[in-house]
Amino acid sequence: MRLIVITTETFFEGEVEAINLLFENGLELLHVRKPYATRQETETFIGQIRKNFHSRIVIHDYYELTQLFDLKGIHLNRRHPDFHPSTSLSCHSLDEVSEAQFFDYVFLSPIFDSLSKAGYKKGFTHEQLNEAKERKIIDRRVIALGGITADKIPALHDYGFGGIAVIGALWSDFVVSRNVNTLLKRFNELKINCDTV
Repeated sequence: MRLIVITTETFFEGEVEAINLLFENGLELLHVRKPYATRQETETFIGQIRKNFHSRIVIHDYYELTQLFDLKGIHLNRRHPDFHPSTSLSCHSLDEVSEAQFFDYVFLSPIFDSLSKAGYKKGFTHEQLNEAKERKIIDRRVIALGGITADKIPALHDYGFGGIAVIGALWSDFVVSRNVNTLLKRFNELKINCDTV
């Protein structure tokens, strides 16, 4: 299964260094999602990430930055619902997933209660996810998002998801503690579980 990391909504001290470290340790794909950042702040942020990792970055805003940096692509969301060509799309219903045929991959959320957004409850039952797998709505293109922790990865694999995207499971403790060892431990647990299912 693929492991995609999404940034926190706001910047924090040591974030760029942590991102470079995650890339060094095998991070395949980073989504830069900073909805409150200015264009200049976003440009500066990406510019601080090592250039050789830029091709593994997808941005959620300020799509014109793809002309400045050699990025993997852009992600469509409710703030930017129609911009092509696009790499990925946020979906919040199974119908949206069914209609999203022209994307490399799509996020489906929230699968479980969110770790990073208070009060953001899971949107699907076990039965709905199983039925979506049977109907081939959930397949390798669909990335599970929302409340994902390392121990839930086998169940997500059983539902047919092609990968996971994480925010809170990786960043919540690090934003407070800045403990790089804990960050890498969490990342490696997620990565190993993705690689072994």
